[in-house]
Amino acid sequence: MRAIRRFTVRTVLPAELAALGELVQNLRWSWHPETMDLFAEVDPGLWEQVRHDPVALLGAVTPARLNELAGDRRFLRRVADAADDLREYMTAPRWYQTLPDAARAIAYFSPEYGIAAALPQYSGGLGILAGDHLKAASDLGVPILAVGLLYRHGYFTQSLSPEGWQLEHYPALDAGGLPLTLLKDDEGAPVKIRLSLPENRVLHAQIWVAQVGRVPLLLLDSDVADNDAAARDVTDRLYGGGTDHRLNQELLLGVGGVRAIRAYCKLTGHPEPEVFHTNEGHAGFLGLERIRELTEARMSFDEALEAVRAGTVFTTHTPVPAGIDRFPRDMIERHFGGANSWPTVPVERILALGAEDDPGRFNMAVMGMRLAQRVNGVSHLHGEVSREMFKNLWPGFDVDEVPIGSITNGVHAPTWVGRELMELAGREVPSLLERARGWDAIQKIPDGDIWKIRGTLRRRLVNGARARLRRSWRERGASDAELGWIDDALDPEVLTIGFARRVPSYKRLTLMLRDPRRLARLLLDPDKPVQIVIAGKAHPADEGGKKLIQQIVKFADQEKVRHRIVFLPDYDMALGRLMVQGCDVWLNNPLRPLEASGTSGMKSALNGGLNLSIRDGWWDEWYDGTNGWSIPTADGVGDPDRRDALEAAALYDLIENEVSDRFYDRGVDGLPRRWMEMVKHTLTSLGPKVLAGRMLRDYVVTLYNPAAASARALSADAYAPARAFAAWRVRVTRAWPGVRVEHVEATGVSDTPEVGAAIELHATVALGDLEPGDVRVEAVYGKVGPHDELVHPAYERLTPGSVDDDGRAHYTGTVPLDRTGAFGYTVRVVPYHPLAATSAELGLIAVPEEPAGMTNGTLR
Repeated sequence: MRAIRRFTVRTVLPAELAALGELVQNLRWSWHPETMDLFAEVDPGLWEQVRHDPVALLGAVTPARLNELAGDRRFLRRVADAADDLREYMTAPRWYQTLPDAARAIAYFSPEYGIAAALPQYSGGLGILAGDHLKAASDLGVPILAVGLLYRHGYFTQSLSPEGWQLEHYPALDAGGLPLTLLKDDEGAPVKIRLSLPENRVLHAQIWVAQVGRVPLLLLDSDVADNDAAARDVTDRLYGGGTDHRLNQELLLGVGGVRAIRAYCKLTGHPEPEVFHTNEGHAGFLGLERIRELTEARMSFDEALEAVRAGTVFTTHTPVPAGIDRFPRDMIERHFGGANSWPTVPVERILALGAEDDPGRFNMAVMGMRLAQRVNGVSHLHGEVSREMFKNLWPGFDVDEVPIGSITNGVHAPTWVGRELMELAGREVPSLLERARGWDAIQKIPDGDIWKIRGTLRRRLVNGARARLRRSWRERGASDAELGWIDDALDPEVLTIGFARRVPSYKRLTLMLRDPRRLARLLLDPDKPVQIVIAGKAHPADEGGKKLIQQIVKFADQEKVRHRIVFLPDYDMALGRLMVQGCDVWLNNPLRPLEASGTSGMKSALNGGLNLSIRDGWWDEWYDGTNGWSIPTADGVGDPDRRDALEAAALYDLIENEVSDRFYDRGVDGLPRRWMEMVKHTLTSLGPKVLAGRMLRDYVVTLYNPAAASARALSADAYAPARAFAAWRVRVTRAWPGVRVEHVEATGVSDTPEVGAAIELHATVALGDLEPGDVRVEAVYGKVGPHDELVHPAYERLTPGSVDDDGRAHYTGTVPLDRTGAFGYTVRVVPYHPLAATSAELGLIAVPEEPAGMTNGTLR
């Protein structure tokens, strides 16, 4: 018989051990080794059984053992010291507290969070990044208040069938057995938020709080008795269900998330956020809820939109349109129109925010960008890809001017770096991970010290892989008598390559199988053997991804190679940590430029691993020729099969002729000196760049604090500036058809212009119903392409002069001839307002109907 209800009965700790409860409820333990050591001492054997999960440990330890510890003075001193250290960590001023006029609080929304294996609320890179974002914010004192959903079945656990096919399992999670606290009001009742749904239905959700160091993470849970069966299942599993289910999840995350923040701040006194960060389009509806709040406070939709945009940051993680959440337009109409509409937020305005090229679809990323004044991609290359992908939102502007910047992702070193390396760095280069300078001191650490730790981490990976491999084969139906070979699977002395990630087709899990015979020769080379550890999950609905996994498993099952290549199912944070620490080389071979950023290679680099990667995502900007290897790409080859063949051949060549040669080239002392040169250079060149602390500082300085300043500026004097800015936008947009560049005249251009000269421009512009202060007139000049297009032009503001009675304004300026070759110029008009973040913000531009002044001669 099955239980009709499941719940966890929590341990009652003796009064002397009460601080253990405080420690376990703050997820800082997941990146604080000293606290983990304390939990391990509670019951070392049980600690291993629960796989280093402090919550499970305290739920399983016997009362007799707790009473014994309550009388152990030495242990009690350690508990008291750990609790004091946590309180100091939570309250002491940190980097952020030194900044002037910083945001009081930042709300961070994400559909998933990878904090610790004990809180399985993540599927892949987006969630792991969000977890590292919160941890780094905690370490730096950045006052983030995070919001997500609590999935009662998480994502899924993965196993393999006897044929190597991925199988998914959704074990039920009990919130009472997780490091969470239910948010309750002053009378002890659970705090709940509610959303209206079509057909007079209501979605209720309670709020669980996970304390991630200094950062509260609010997780909304719809599994409450107030809901009907369908509403209870809204938060059943991550990325599960159909389109309607997904829409309800995103409504709960965005709209419900804002309401949860309001309830949390009112109850706890936490500062209200000035900045709202939408981590991908899943949470985009948060902007609509904030508009509703303001319009119900007697602002117009346009005024509220400006106030909301000013304080909103939107991060896109998607390099392809197919990866964006898009809903049928009529589905959005059902949720925001008719009897379910918000009186002050017309559904037509909502639909316009998500409008895209397909008139029948509502685009969440497009809405997110229209609701945010600041938008960024997650690597330099991804910023370029995003500007190209979304350029139609700003028609008429050059791709370079599309207002989408980039902040390259980073990783949280205390979470991902092997403890032995952290301790070595702490001894040799104190406080290294807290600063961007001083990493050159790594060069002074003896090669032997680092190489010894690398061996320890590799051995730990081999042992962990064997245990997981044995468990997987048993689940596939093998008997212990058949599994003796696993004792010798992998070798702690062999060059180890890691490949672990989600398994969409563009990541090309099976590129290494392009030539199976050649791969086998590399694996079985008697002098320079290679071994490969592979992990990854395909989305449950991705049959193609599952087939790729099956191909890898079938190859790895072969008796002749199975000791050199393994696929380890159920890729999670614990396995990811083992792999990035233990692998010598991290392999990444996506189809360029479809990897937005990627972070697993960063984690490997911080552990002394070397990257072997296609130049995509973060590797494209930080590969320097000697901190790893770049797999040549066959960009421009139209035949996908031929492209794969070319890039696979290049991969085999690199492994055979460069990677393994350098790893096995040992000196008389047994050390691979040339390999260690690359390892040290990798640490010194990449270390300060790949840290999540660097990433957070970039967000604070370039996005969060400017957004807070904009939000304050528009909300001053009861939102008077927001009202004025909205009125200006409406006026300029209506009048813009009357703006024209009517005439451009140049003086000072000789028949043979030379570098260093200059030309004088005179432009006549019809302003229609606008004033000169409403616009900025600029010369646009620079290199000219084969079709007279200006390539990466420069801009020079022209000086306003007289204005004729008919509204024609005259402008003058100087264009320097500062480069040789084909040169050209034109003039443009763009709206200008001091509260606008960029010239492209309104998406309005006026240029001459015919190219003005294009000079195709050669400058000498």
